[in-house]
Amino acid sequence: MKQKNTARKAEEFDSEFEEKVLYINRCSKVVKGGRKFSFSALILVGDGEGHIGFGFAKANEVSDAIRKGTEAAKKNVLFFEREGTTIPHEITVEWDGARVLLRPAPEGTGVIAGSKVRSVLELGGVKDIVAKSFGSNNPLNQVRATIKALSSLKNRSQTLKKRGQEV
Repeated sequence: MKQKNTARKAEEFDSEFEEKVLYINRCSKVVKGGRKFSFSALILVGDGEGHIGFGFAKANEVSDAIRKGTEAAKKNVLFFEREGTTIPHEITVEWDGARVLLRPAPEGTGVIAGSKVRSVLELGGVKDIVAKSFGSNNPLNQVRATIKALSSLKNRSQTLKKRGQEV
């Protein structure tokens, strides 16, 4: 009984997510009979309400790689803090060679960011932000740096309470 209820809740939870294929890479291996191709896919899922996840999967067919990446993305969903339509504070994060700077912006600014970082922020539901990506242009590292930055955000009112100050 319990498993059926949790499976139903998981299906409802999965259906509200929007999926986006960010990057597909084709890799070839030369073998005796010719070239053998395999594919890797970087997939994002988000609900526009502060939940975001990514998945990276490899397979011999593009459709299989996308399916596996989507399943992995739905398993790795995390929540991040937002303040209205932007983020609570500025943050810089580095992952491998990719460094990402996220800066809050006033309402009406929009999402000013590069392609991969922009996709992560838009699927997460951030409407006003200025972002800059430095260093590596590897899509996987840019996405990982952006998600690490989002997960490191702290709530302003909770931080002030811990410090003993009023909001």
